[in-house]
Amino acid sequence: MTDTILETTAGIVRDELGPALDEIAVERAVIGLFFTGVKLSTGHAGSCATPIKEIPEAVCCPSSAMAMPFPGKLVGRRADGLLDEAAGQTGVRRAVGIATLNALAQLVAERRGGGRGFDSVEGLDAFEAAGVRPADTVVVVGAFVPFMRELRRIGARHFVLEKDPAALKPHEMPHFREAERAPEVVPLADVLIVTGTTLVNDTLEGLIALAKPSARIVVVGPTVTMIPDAFFKRGCHILGGVRITDPDAFLDVLAEGGSGYHFFGRSAAKVTLRRLAAQRGERLLGAGAGASSERGLRETCRFSRPASPTRDTQSLIWSKD
Repeated sequence: MTDTILETTAGIVRDELGPALDEIAVERAVIGLFFTGVKLSTGHAGSCATPIKEIPEAVCCPSSAMAMPFPGKLVGRRADGLLDEAAGQTGVRRAVGIATLNALAQLVAERRGGGRGFDSVEGLDAFEAAGVRPADTVVVVGAFVPFMRELRRIGARHFVLEKDPAALKPHEMPHFREAERAPEVVPLADVLIVTGTTLVNDTLEGLIALAKPSARIVVVGPTVTMIPDAFFKRGCHILGGVRITDPDAFLDVLAEGGSGYHFFGRSAAKVTLRRLAAQRGERLLGAGAGASSERGLRETCRFSRPASPTRDTQSLIWSKD
C-alpha cells in the first residue's frame, strides 16, 4: 500500500534528522480556536488547522476529554513520538502531530539549504504563483475569501467546494458547490486550489486523483509543510505555507483565538514552494521568481501524475484553512 503524503513526509524527517531527532522535544504547544501550534526545543515552530468541527464530543467537559488526550502531557514530550500522530487518527491528535511535523520540517528545510527541484519564495502569495488567467476554470476547495475576491476581479470562471455554505457571502453563492459534488466539479479545473486542512481530514489525495492531468494543483494554508517532496511526487505544483518567525508571539496569538489575519506579517511569513521540473522528463512548470511574479506560471505541457489509491470520493469533506 502506498504511503500517504503525511507518512512519506514523516519518513523524510526521520531519515534526514537521524539521531538528532531523539534530542528534540516539545517546548510549548497551543490548541487554538483556528490553529494548533507547536514550538520545539530547537526554537522551530509549526502549525496546523484545528479541526473544531470534527469534535462532536466538544459539548461538555467529560466527553471532550476523550478528544483532547494531551493536556498537561505535551511539554517535554519527544517530537519523534508525535510524528506518528500526524498520520494517525483524524481530529485534534492529528492536528498536534501535523504541527509537530511542520516544526521539524522547518529544521529540515534549513539544513537542506537550497531546493531540490523547486524554489522557495518568501512573501510570494500562492495565488499569484498559480498564474490564474481569465480563460481558466478554477476550482477552490475551501472558502478562501481573498482568492474568491481575486477570481472575481480577474473574471475567471470558478467554483467553490465547501462543506458549510454559511462560509460564503450571498454574492458568492452562485459559485458555491456542495462538497459531495467533488467528483463532478474537480475534473473541470484548469487550476485546482486546495486548503491544507484536507491533510487533517485525510481527503487531499482523493482530490488530487480527481483532477485532470493538465490541471495546475495548488495546496495552501498554515497546515502545509515546508518539505514538498511527497506533494510534488503526487502531482502538486505549488505549495503555499508559512515560516514562523517569532514562535512565542505566534503561539500567543493562537492562544487568544487568532488566525492568519493576526499573525501574517507579524510572527509568520508566507512562503511559496514551486516545482520547477517534475520527474520522468516533464518540462519546466514556470520561470524564476522574478519572472513568475510578473507573468505567473504557465502550463507548458500536460502534467502526468502517479495513480492515487482508490477511495470513496463521495465522502470527501473539508473546511477552510
